[in-house]
Amino acid sequence: MAGAVALIPARAGSVRVPGKNIAPLAGHPLIAYSIAAARESGLFGAIVVSTDGEEIAAAARRYGAEVPGLRPVVMAGATSPDIEWVRHALAGNDWERFAILRPTSPFRAGATIRRAWDALEAVPDADSVRAVRPVREHPGKMWRVEGDVMVPLLPQPAGEVPTHSRQTAALEPVYVQDSSLEIAWTRIVADGEIAGRRVVPFFPEGHEGLSIDYPDELEAAERLAALQPELLPRVEMLA
Repeated sequence: MAGAVALIPARAGSVRVPGKNIAPLAGHPLIAYSIAAARESGLFGAIVVSTDGEEIAAAARRYGAEVPGLRPVVMAGATSPDIEWVRHALAGNDWERFAILRPTSPFRAGATIRRAWDALEAVPDADSVRAVRPVREHPGKMWRVEGDVMVPLLPQPAGEVPTHSRQTAALEPVYVQDSSLEIAWTRIVADGEIAGRRVVPFFPEGHEGLSIDYPDELEAAERLAALQPELLPRVEMLA
C-alpha cells in the first residue's frame, strides 16, 4: 500500500551484542528477516532501513531495502530517542502510516504484521498499535529504597491488603511492551510521539515476539531456527 512505509532501525553501535543487526542466523543477517517480513505482508509502499553503519546499509540493500542515506551520528547514540530517527526517515515523504520492525525479532512474519495492522484498523480513533506481553515480575511487588527502608513502587490503596502481600493472580494484569512490532499514524510524529495516546495492544503468538538483545538469546534463536526453519520469513537476496 502506497500509504505506509516499513521502517527498520539498525544502529551500528550495539553494546550487549556487537554487530547484532547483521549477526548471522540460518545463513542470513538478522536484518534480512525484517525486510522479508515487511515484503511478505504486502502492506508497504517502501521498506526503509535507518542506520549509521555502512556495512549494515550494504546488507540492507542486498536484501531489497532502501537506505536513502546514513542516519546522523547525533541520532545514533545508545540513548537517542526513537522520535529523532523516525522524523529523519520520514522527512520529505507523505506516508500516512509507518511500522517499526526491529531486526532483533526475526520470527515476526508477514502474517504477524497483517494481524497487527488489522488490530489498528479495528479501532478507528487509535494512534498506534504496539506489541505487548504479560509481565513476569509484577510492579505491585516492586519496591524503591529510601534511606534505610523500602517503600512500594506503586501507591497502595488505603484500607486494603497491600499489593506486595497479595497473590500475583489477585493483581490487575499488567503488560510490558516488547520490541517486535509497532504501527502508527504519521500524524502523531508532529507532536513528538511515535505511539500517541491511544495505543492498541497487539499480542504476538508463539515466537513472533522473541527479541534478541543478549548473546544467549541469539544462541536460542539459532537453535530454534535449526529445529523449525519454517518459523522464519522466507528471505530473498537481490544482489
